[in-house]
Amino acid sequence: MSKLSIVIPCFNEEACIPELHRRLTAAAREAVGEAYEIVLVNDGSRDGSWPAMQKLADTDPHVVGVNLSRNHGHQLALTAGLDLCRGETILIIDADLQDPPELLSPMLESMREQDADVVYGVRRSRSGETAFKRATAHGFYRLLSRATEIDIPLDAGDFRLMSRRALDALLAMPEQSRFIRGMVAWIGFRQVPFAYDREVRFAGTTKYPLSKMLRFALDALTGFSSAPLKLASHAGLLLSLGSLLILTYIAYAFVAGRSIQGWTSLMLVVVVLGAVQMFVLALMGEYIGRLYNEVKGRPLYIVQEVAGGEPAKGKLGYVAEATAKSERPGGSGTRPTRARSAAKIRSSA
Repeated sequence: MSKLSIVIPCFNEEACIPELHRRLTAAAREAVGEAYEIVLVNDGSRDGSWPAMQKLADTDPHVVGVNLSRNHGHQLALTAGLDLCRGETILIIDADLQDPPELLSPMLESMREQDADVVYGVRRSRSGETAFKRATAHGFYRLLSRATEIDIPLDAGDFRLMSRRALDALLAMPEQSRFIRGMVAWIGFRQVPFAYDREVRFAGTTKYPLSKMLRFALDALTGFSSAPLKLASHAGLLLSLGSLLILTYIAYAFVAGRSIQGWTSLMLVVVVLGAVQMFVLALMGEYIGRLYNEVKGRPLYIVQEVAGGEPAKGKLGYVAEATAKSERPGGSGTRPTRARSAAKIRSSA
């Protein structure tokens, strides 16, 4: 087992990978000497990211390249790297170099001094980001803090250092829709903040457009809070009270002999009620959809190919053993899950 694993999910980061490797190597050697591994996870990139990883794995024995079978998304690609890494301590970092690799040593020192299992980066400033991105991120973290039942740190991303026991606890959570920074907060243990200034992206463009940000926010809210469902019940209660007021007014007008006019107001009420009902159904559908995905029990990721060293045997995914160049292409694979292991034990007994 390596002393340190550095896990980096990558999607179309060909321009960043050489500089990322150079800076990570220097930071790791300063912190732990040669007892480290760099796990680069290719999340279905369409540029030359995977060939760049293969080249690094051929020349550097510390590099392990993991090529996923398709684009699984940032959180599942990160899950794959965490599931397959072997380190006693694990650093999570993105490939764009906005989170400085040189902070590894100070974070390790903070972990030792405070006897912590998790040291998470808190963004003091966010260079190179638009005012819209900063404002929406600020609002999102504070909304999430108020809506969820657990204490998720404000202004903290996935950049963090974790102990092996904290990672093992995280990997015991096999859910499909993953919000890893919230899941890490949920597992507990001693977790301490580490303030830093986020830098400008080294190269390329952001891989999180508005649509992905909205999906990410929805996963976070529905994965860690029932507040949206409570919001629906509150809206229903308010509309019920409003309906009672309207009925009271109708009864009063009838007794007073007034004619009640207002096709426009009637249609307005109908439209408002219909909109609220559809909104509530959409919220229920989101939660039911999450249940549907969990019940299927599919592996969280599929590995097509591994370059470099031998990764750990994961628990949450499927690792294909045959490649297109083998004598038996498309053959066997392993899905290292608890259910499969239990079946093996029963058959051998």
